Amino acid sequence: MEEVKNQEEAQVEEGTKELPKLEKKLEKMTIKELREIALQIPEISGVHGMNKEELISALKKVYGIKEEPKKVGASMREIKAKIKKFKALAEEAKKNKEWEKYERYRKLASKFKKRTRKLAKLAKVA
Repeated sequence: MEEVKNQEEAQVEEGTKELPKLEKKLEKMTIKELREIALQIPEISGVHGMNKEELISALKKVYGIKEEPKKVGASMREIKAKIKKFKALAEEAKKNKEWEKYERYRKLASKFKKRTRKLAKLAKVA
């Protein structure tokens, strides 16, 4: 009986403890949840000094999850050029009283404008 306890203690000391189970995707977890998991893993140090992205990256390395680069899409200049183009097309359709085309172009311009906001937000994070 004592031999079994000694073997278990030896395994824990050697760091062969199993990794905590992930209940949901790392990106969906709060920073508090990520820190709790990271504190249980001895390979990760400086947990309290890390932000969410750094914690996710460290946990992915430990768990062997491949990090895929974020898809950013087109550059800001290309998107702004498209916005200009669709706004011009919308104005032209408005002059010609083609209301369906006007609405379509206006919505497309709006869609690309939202995309520029996303890009700006990603640029701040990185």
